[in-house]
Amino acid sequence: MPDHPTTPHPGAPQPPPNPFGNFPRPAPTSPLRVVVADDNPVVRAGLTALLSGRADITVVAEATDGREAYEAAHFHRPDVVLLDVRMPGVDGISALPYLVRIAPVVMLTYSRESEIVREALRRGAGGYLVHGEFTADELVAAVRDIRQGRAHFTPSAAGALLAQLRQERTGPPLPEGLGSYESQLGAPANGTTSSGPHHGSNSPEPLSRLQPPVRQSSLDRSRFQLSAREAEIMDHIASGMTNQQIAATCFISEKTVKNHINRIFAKLHSTSRSEAAAKWLGTAPGSARGLG
Repeated sequence: MPDHPTTPHPGAPQPPPNPFGNFPRPAPTSPLRVVVADDNPVVRAGLTALLSGRADITVVAEATDGREAYEAAHFHRPDVVLLDVRMPGVDGISALPYLVRIAPVVMLTYSRESEIVREALRRGAGGYLVHGEFTADELVAAVRDIRQGRAHFTPSAAGALLAQLRQERTGPPLPEGLGSYESQLGAPANGTTSSGPHHGSNSPEPLSRLQPPVRQSSLDRSRFQLSAREAEIMDHIASGMTNQQIAATCFISEKTVKNHINRIFAKLHSTSRSEAAAKWLGTAPGSARGLG
């Protein structure tokens, strides 16, 4: 005989209602929308390729200066803007206060001077990342976190900010009871005060001594076996400088620059500046962990 559905007995207890039955289903997550602003086409292309390769991130526009960044942000209304400091036309610091009215901004730059770091933060930047001090995964994490209001700093940016804070001698008063016993302890033997280190002048300690214990980037460039001078010149190449500009910056001849570049290309197995820069920055396909 065919089975018949069992009908509950009228007097049988009813099962309790499902307390989660009316919960709405989560809406599909929209990709995090990013505008990348950098005048270096190699850096711009590398960042776009890296970020667009993540399922939850999409680069909606690229810009070569602050004006283009503002126009792109105004049109696309992104979730995050990655902004270089030094760009022709309208620089990143000038554009920053206008961009932060539209979306959170992360400075992504070679500029690590303490005055620039401080001014960027004063104008509203939500983070400050210096090339060469973060991996690809760390950059992606920073972009995601900045959208949620969590700040990110690479070591030299944090050190520059720390130097500025230690240089300042005034600040808001401390809560009652904190610092009140300083006068009873006398002058510290190491020459420090509650305002920070003091070495006979108002100048802060060298940045190398002020670096906070932040984990360094795991991007390994030692495999390229570049000398210190070659690494310096490769940094200049990656930042978009010409041979003439590199020669002036390093106080060497253009011929010497060319000789260094030939050796760099051989060690990086590259045939062009863009290919070498992509490998050096960690944006080339198959590059070892990260973007520098």
